[in-house]
Amino acid sequence: MSESGQRHLILVVDGQPTMHGWWAEEKTVWEKFAWWVGEPRKIPGARITLADETTGQELVIWPQEN
Repeated sequence: MSESGQRHLILVVDGQPTMHGWWAEEKTVWEKFAWWVGEPRKIPGARITLADETTGQELVIWPQEN
């Protein structure tokens, strides 16, 4: 876990991590997630994962896997 927060947001494009960040405040995390989902729609192969680094739980994945 990063010292700056427990929520880890990562953007992967075609299997390669391209951007990530850690935030402690949940409101900030969801704002970042919403912004990131808006931007990568334009990027083929984009996948965003929000995970709780404390529990290891993936909180949300975009796009949803079928």
